[in-house]
Amino acid sequence: MLAGFNTVLIVGLGLIGGSIAGAVKSKAPGTRIIGIDVDAEAVRQAQELGLIDEGITQRVGTAGVWTVPSFAGLIVPSFADLTAQSFAGLTGESTEQRAPDLIILATPAGTFENWFRLIAATGYTGLITDTASTKSAVIGTAKRILPDSKNFIPGHPMAGSEAGGIAAARSDLFEGAYWILTPDADTDPQQFGALHGFIAALGARPITVDPAEHDKAVAIISHIPHIAASSLVALAGKHSGEHGELLRLAAGGFKDTTRIAAGDPDLWTGIVTDNADVIADELKELIGILSDYEEKIRTGEKSEIRRNLAEAADLRKTLPAAKWVPATAKLIEMRIPMGNRPGIIAEITAAAGRMGCNIMAIEIDHLTERRAILDLVLSDEGNMQGFVDALTAADYAPQISEQ
Repeated sequence: MLAGFNTVLIVGLGLIGGSIAGAVKSKAPGTRIIGIDVDAEAVRQAQELGLIDEGITQRVGTAGVWTVPSFAGLIVPSFADLTAQSFAGLTGESTEQRAPDLIILATPAGTFENWFRLIAATGYTGLITDTASTKSAVIGTAKRILPDSKNFIPGHPMAGSEAGGIAAARSDLFEGAYWILTPDADTDPQQFGALHGFIAALGARPITVDPAEHDKAVAIISHIPHIAASSLVALAGKHSGEHGELLRLAAGGFKDTTRIAAGDPDLWTGIVTDNADVIADELKELIGILSDYEEKIRTGEKSEIRRNLAEAADLRKTLPAAKWVPATAKLIEMRIPMGNRPGIIAEITAAAGRMGCNIMAIEIDHLTERRAILDLVLSDEGNMQGFVDALTAADYAPQISEQ
């Protein structure tokens, strides 16, 4: 069992879904994992590799029924009661084990509407999260379809590879990687704490970000770079000559810069269209920067060109060389008295994220029906005093002790 979860259902057995399964199995081999994918070969490989305990090959249609031919006409099994005869018939075996404690949607965001409808139809009331790289639209869809969207906590692990599929899955993919969570005012605090603990147990670093801020940030640091890399490859291809001489000359710098252009085009088409407005705005800003370079290069403004290059070089040098190297082993415990009102968890954790403070563990100690203590364990990173000041300004009274 990992962080209180006995059974995890992973929908989508690609790089991310397969790596989550691998990470769970490496940390807690006894955790039961059910894997679902449209590709029978992916399900077979996941079982062969020991990543999942049970596998189902399926695709979900708009009516919320199994559309794989062998399951045509059968109603989807209830996630709330996996011992039902319908589920036993679909898997070919009977199980007396409990229903999933957690459902993870690791499929493209464009499939979520159908999956939310299916989950709602089954009566499942447990925790749901996702791994999509866009959040605002996903949250809107969840609120529109799920009967109780407070149990859906959007997530986005900031880890990946240009390679895809179950064959590329790695159990250590998330070690030290940021895993963004975007709770809102409706998020259930207990569920948030449980999911935070689950992610931290996988070796990742869960941080909280506002959904709109998340979509803008990932557009700049992930989506725009992919488009830029693809554009550079297209430029080189356009001028490569009849026999591809230019591409044969491509050295380390070009290869490093354009590595991500080798990513799955279907996946990235979905990502770009899901975050279209934000990406279009940031592309316009990037085009402005490139146009400024063009003008200065044409007019020979050497000092201005150097200044732009130097500023970028200095900023690039500030990026961490590794995913995460903790400053020390010192941990800080923070206890925050709080009332029972919507949005408190999102408010506090978002303040930690803004100050670069990493929450290692989170617990809620209920004192009365209306009062509780939020107990945070943080690493000694970021602007801790800024975090305290932000909480104080918001009328909280944080109490700190070092472990």
